[in-house]
Amino acid sequence: MLFDIDSTLLKYLRESEGRRLQLPLPGSWIPSPVMLTGDLLKSELRKGTMYCGKEADLFMESLLDEFTNDFLDISLYLRGDSEFTSPEFYEVLEGRNCKYAIRLRENAKLRELAEAENQALYRATKLNQMDYAVEYGEFLYQVGSWNHPRRVVYKIEKPYGQMVHLYTFIVTTMEVAPYQVIRSYCGRGKMENYIKKWKSGFGFSSVSSSSKVVNANRLMIHALAYNRGSGRHHAETTGQHHPVKTVKDCRTSGSVSTI
Repeated sequence: MLFDIDSTLLKYLRESEGRRLQLPLPGSWIPSPVMLTGDLLKSELRKGTMYCGKEADLFMESLLDEFTNDFLDISLYLRGDSEFTSPEFYEVLEGRNCKYAIRLRENAKLRELAEAENQALYRATKLNQMDYAVEYGEFLYQVGSWNHPRRVVYKIEKPYGQMVHLYTFIVTTMEVAPYQVIRSYCGRGKMENYIKKWKSGFGFSSVSSSSKVVNANRLMIHALAYNRGSGRHHAETTGQHHPVKTVKDCRTSGSVSTI
């Protein structure tokens, strides 16, 4: 089971509690023989003034406990961006044997630790400054708030037709080669497409009530509509495939009675 955790900002149409409302949105990638299906497993409406990575450990804890208790034979993995880099979050994942790949913000110390591969990339492209080139590497890294060093893998790339080098740093517990961790992490870009689909196709790009409770309930309804729309659950329970693209379609088919 591969989780993606992300957040998105919802527009407000009038004054709401906290003004802007922010939505941490983890979803799962479930591989099947023919496709990858994104299901929304949990969501939470929060004030937009609250940093999206705050209390992410509490947010994921119950979800991870459910899978570790009920599905003992399933391996758990998680991908997240640099908003979710608190040591408490890492410890929750490590304590439940959930392997993770989480991006780190680039800084001078990380670049210093990757300097050997950076110089190797300069040497490799000395006679060819046009083509794309890349180097991978890893090291152990610990900041003051971490209770132990963690593995960091990285990619240094020279884009086609450019002379600058771009860095990607990922803290991970996945036991595979650096290039495999990077490749796996980059796949989380589809998560943003699922969010866009949910916000546009299912009408949840904004909130309109001054009550957080009302908006949170509306969030749950649209989350149900989104999962219904994937067609996966319907196919499993009825053996029929009836794609749903909008909340209106979902309401017509009887999945959602009110909005």
